Amino acid sequence: QVHVEESGGGLVQPGGSLTLSCTASKSVFSFNTMDWYRQAPGAQRELLASISAQGVTTYAESVQGRFTISKDRAKNTLYLQMIGLKPEDTAVYYCHAREEHIGVDLEIVPYDIWGQGTLVTVSS
Repeated sequence: QVHVEESGGGLVQPGGSLTLSCTASKSVFSFNTMDWYRQAPGAQRELLASISAQGVTTYAESVQGRFTISKDRAKNTLYLQMIGLKPEDTAVYYCHAREEHIGVDLEIVPYDIWGQGTLVTVSS
């Protein structure tokens, strides 16, 4: 089965930096889209950053300029580089990957793959 797994979370001081990794069981360029989400306690899951198979990136306004999404073909790994961390960035961060295929009725059939999450705590 295709799977992804996050790592790199931990405790960091406000203003600090942290880089999260998401290792995939196959090429990170084989997915239509890969994304980073986060979910704080009691909050809805929030899309932070996306990268397409072609390498086009998009960011949520809350993290644009501070977070950078990238992927490494050789290591089958998606990264989220985070700088200038704030207490409100505290959340469980999730890696997500989507594959899209054409079904027998010409519909788009999505396959969504989620990691288990890694906790980032920003606190002094």
